Amino acid sequence: MKRWVLLIPLVLFLGMAVFLYRGLYLDPSELPSALIDKPFPAFSLPAVQDGKPLTRENLLGKPALVNVWGTWCIACRVEHPVLTKLAQQGVVIYGVNYKDVNADALKWLKDFHDPYQLNINDEAGSLGLNLGVYGAPETFLIDRKGIIRYKHVGVIDETVWREKLAGLYQGLVDEDKQ
Repeated sequence: MKRWVLLIPLVLFLGMAVFLYRGLYLDPSELPSALIDKPFPAFSLPAVQDGKPLTRENLLGKPALVNVWGTWCIACRVEHPVLTKLAQQGVVIYGVNYKDVNADALKWLKDFHDPYQLNINDEAGSLGLNLGVYGAPETFLIDRKGIIRYKHVGVIDETVWREKLAGLYQGLVDEDKQ
């Protein structure tokens, strides 16, 4: 048997080791999205509050965060007070209530405050699927034309807002003023 054949398992092992080692240093909240710099997907779904039909056009006009949330999501409960504070400071936030019972969503918003200017009822998860949502919470930053500029997977806390999202959001707001 040729000696080079014996090297094949070693080469495969080293290749796998390099691949796995690299993965140790990746940020799990930085999941790539094929939608960056593409329009927010078209949809027609009811609003959580009154069932009025909402479409992509309702999201246009100003930069905003689009937050995917659910009452079943423990991390969303952690994130909610931060979103409420941001909304009180004038940050535009739209909600996508993902794979949830609408009555539960209404009770949540009544009990914990409603930071969303619009809240889309995505009970079947069709919009979430089109957005490539892995779970909740996930947040998309869109510009005034509805183009997705950034995706954050996980809880938005004070640190994430300050270090990642605030500058991006403010840049879109400043760009909108020009």
